[in-house]
Amino acid sequence: MPMLMTPAELAADLQSSTPPLVLDTRPAEQFAAGHIPTAGHLDLWGFSLIDTSDAPLRAFMWMIGHVCSQRGVRPDRTVVVYEADSGMRAARVFWFLDALGHPSPRLLDGGSRAWVDEGHALTTDVQVVVPSTWHGATDPAKVASWQDVAAGLGRPGIAILDTRSDDEYYGRVARAARGGAIPGAAHVEWTRNLRDGRFKSPEELRAMYDAAGVRPNQEVLTYCQGGYRAAHGYIALKLAGYPRVRNYTGSWKEWGDRTDLPVETPKA
Repeated sequence: MPMLMTPAELAADLQSSTPPLVLDTRPAEQFAAGHIPTAGHLDLWGFSLIDTSDAPLRAFMWMIGHVCSQRGVRPDRTVVVYEADSGMRAARVFWFLDALGHPSPRLLDGGSRAWVDEGHALTTDVQVVVPSTWHGATDPAKVASWQDVAAGLGRPGIAILDTRSDDEYYGRVARAARGGAIPGAAHVEWTRNLRDGRFKSPEELRAMYDAAGVRPNQEVLTYCQGGYRAAHGYIALKLAGYPRVRNYTGSWKEWGDRTDLPVETPKA
């Protein structure tokens, strides 16, 4: 299945006999002001994990699966997620669905702005949600723990990708007990994946990550502060043809707070 969907494709699919489930990942007040017809609301902004040891990680992913089931997610129905543009909120919900084994998650490229710009209407009508029993099962090939990242340090077959801002990466801003970066991490700020609110072409993304030293024959572990921007990098790398990518969902908040894990302060 393609990862992205255009507004025209979504508009056509909504008129089909098997329409997708559409999930708006924006804040509730934006959803209430106007959303894509049939869309339900799923804002996972406050759901973060700062201990990716085995038991907390399993519990966290079960919780996310449960919330998705309450929004009607089923394995036999395509799920289209969106926000105002192709941003980190929608990317993270996409990644959750993908990591939980949903067979057909899609992200609306350009989000609600592109939907409106291409002449499609928003609505304030609210659909009745029919919960499902789907919880999914975590795919270890798509999620990384702190142990996975620590084991990958210095290994040529592993690339660690920092998707945060320059200030965070270079340690000028510390959003945990320590500032800096995971040792050896390549750095591509997540916003560079986009042009005018949409993902760049696979060729552009591949060239950008290759220039940063991230190779398609490596397994790539992405991180940010809490797994949101890292999920965006996950999608960009997949679009660029990188076959092995995992999101370190604990990210810098976990790593930077643990004084037993190494950090470095890269030079600008």
